[in-house]
Amino acid sequence: MKITEIEALVLRVGKVDTTRADGTQDAFIVRIHTDEGLVGVGEGDTSPYVAREIVDMPSSHSLARGLRDVLIGQDPTQIRPLWNSMFASSYHYGRDGAALHAMSAIDMALWDLLGKISGLSVSQLLGGAESSDIEVYASEVMPDTPDEVTQIAQRVVGEGFRALKLGWGPLGGDVGLDIELAGAARDVLGPDRKLMIDGGMAYSLRSAREFCRRAEPLQLFWFEEPFEADDLRSYEKLTQSVGVRIACGEAHSNSAPFRQLVDVGVSILQPDLGRCGGLTTGRDIAAMCREYAASTVVIPHCFSTDVLLAATLQYVATLPGERLIEYPVTASKRTGSLLTTPFSPADGFLRLAPGAGLGIELDEDEVRRRTFPR
Repeated sequence: MKITEIEALVLRVGKVDTTRADGTQDAFIVRIHTDEGLVGVGEGDTSPYVAREIVDMPSSHSLARGLRDVLIGQDPTQIRPLWNSMFASSYHYGRDGAALHAMSAIDMALWDLLGKISGLSVSQLLGGAESSDIEVYASEVMPDTPDEVTQIAQRVVGEGFRALKLGWGPLGGDVGLDIELAGAARDVLGPDRKLMIDGGMAYSLRSAREFCRRAEPLQLFWFEEPFEADDLRSYEKLTQSVGVRIACGEAHSNSAPFRQLVDVGVSILQPDLGRCGGLTTGRDIAAMCREYAASTVVIPHCFSTDVLLAATLQYVATLPGERLIEYPVTASKRTGSLLTTPFSPADGFLRLAPGAGLGIELDEDEVRRRTFPR
């Protein structure tokens, strides 16, 4: 079997609101076609316009090649060698960032394709599911007022979610307001549901410590990414001085940075399978934790379409111990799924999709409706 085409799609839901940290407003989808008619689907969580060019661009030389040029004619079952080839061929413009994001989408599509070739689900290919039902947490951008927080929390509780994460928005500007906003969520959630706060990289070390101290009565399940992703010194100092678990990792690519996060005391690693290098890198990160930091939990970031959700669900199902999956409840996410059979949480849980690969089928009408032309 050979790869015959790499289809790089930019999808978009209406007009993008650039004031919101909301990655569900547009998306980068890849479809890998083969000479035997099988097609694999994947997603990269990135700037879709940049990622499309990384796939489609003409090659400059051996270390600056378009990813389509690297893959056409290759055997799609050789996932690790193809990952290595893409990494080497994008060395002069990649090694991180958008190049790894585009590779993530391709890698995901290759795993989907391998599942369809073998008749196995991705979770089976990764070693087998520990559970077919995964707890979901609702995820939304933090609004500006406690009343708006109350409305969001009431909605997600009414829809059966047992956990809520709010982040970005006004957080980090005024610790007093941050506590008020988080407290409004806790008031609705009650003591038995999980509450997580995403700092959106907006805190100083001093303000993060103050927030964690004042948030102790709120019993946060975790405090996420208060600093920029590479500010390891601040992460180390914070983890040494507060009791709440600190989460980080959504912005990182490849596996090495996750070892660094473990070294500075981060408790929850959050690789995004649409950014870190795909399922191949996700598997490496999980293996690193098993061998080096068994107490560290892998709970992936997942804030885009149901394609990324499908891959994340397959991956999380294989992880030991604490298993949670992020489910965006933003307005743009709720406008409709890209899948013929959308995911729908029930009583705060999602079930693995049956079938080979990722177990999904794209809704072609919806894909055509959202495709953003050049």
